[in-house]
Amino acid sequence: MFIDSASIYVKAGNGGSGCVAFRREKFVPKGGPSGGDGGKGGDVIVIADRHIRTLLDFRYVKRYIAPRGQHGLGDNKTGKSGEDVVIRLPIGTVVTDEEAGDIIVDLTQEGQRAIIARGGRGGHGNAYYATPTNRAPREWEVGGKGEEKTINLELKLLAEVGLVGLPNAGKSTLLSCISAARPKIADYPFTTLSPSLGIVKVAEGRSFAAADIPGLIEGAHEGKGLGIQFLRHIERTIVLAILLDANSQDLAADYGVLLKELESYGHELMKKPRLLVYTKLDLLNEGFEHLPPALIGDTASIEISAVRGDNLDVLISILWKMLEKSKA
Repeated sequence: MFIDSASIYVKAGNGGSGCVAFRREKFVPKGGPSGGDGGKGGDVIVIADRHIRTLLDFRYVKRYIAPRGQHGLGDNKTGKSGEDVVIRLPIGTVVTDEEAGDIIVDLTQEGQRAIIARGGRGGHGNAYYATPTNRAPREWEVGGKGEEKTINLELKLLAEVGLVGLPNAGKSTLLSCISAARPKIADYPFTTLSPSLGIVKVAEGRSFAAADIPGLIEGAHEGKGLGIQFLRHIERTIVLAILLDANSQDLAADYGVLLKELESYGHELMKKPRLLVYTKLDLLNEGFEHLPPALIGDTASIEISAVRGDNLDVLISILWKMLEKSKA
């Protein structure tokens, strides 16, 4: 099951309190203060892990609490610090403070880590308060409280090319033909119920990641259909491939719906370079009318049949060149 959002509670450990103690040794009748400091509370840390694909586990385990630090000991011994709690998340996860609404960290690289809740500082023991005029202090300090908060986890796929289209436009079929991804494919709308990611090989040492997004319908940006929960996955893309079924009765209307949803969702999706891809040429009995240049402007277009393999190599080459140009 693909889960791309979750909310969890995290609590860092409290710091240990300082100790009040005095040296008691033979031939040292009035030993000085020897109370050690408390140990630091454990932190709560998140790490990006490429082996984790979804946030499913966080639907069941929602509380992560780090141990407190040990109290200080005599003989100027500092208490043991609490162990850190490490939470491993998929690459592409955005961690947000639920109350403040601020982004704590955006995990975009393997091994990237961040402290999301800091453990409390250990309190000082009485040895810390010794002065020339106060040689037997009895002051000590309570350990600091660890941070606690509720955080929201939101997974956004790290794909360079986003495949966008109406339901049953051929996105999953295309992804399965140009990569090793195996999304569910069937001849009915909303076959794709979760985003799929595939690696497309261009040449030796050259490849890019493409994401198949569940089909958009009118009103997707408002939560209709499966749109709004998956539109986030194309926020990080560099290039958008707009797929239109060449067998549609009204290509202009289909294209208009897609552009409207991208524009309404925002996040500068409309500023991304676009390639218009006419799909399912194998099902055409005769030619079809392309969208007029006035409607698509300077957007490049290509006709393909994923089933027969028509123009797939050309499509991959065009997308690669668009990516190279955008990155440059």
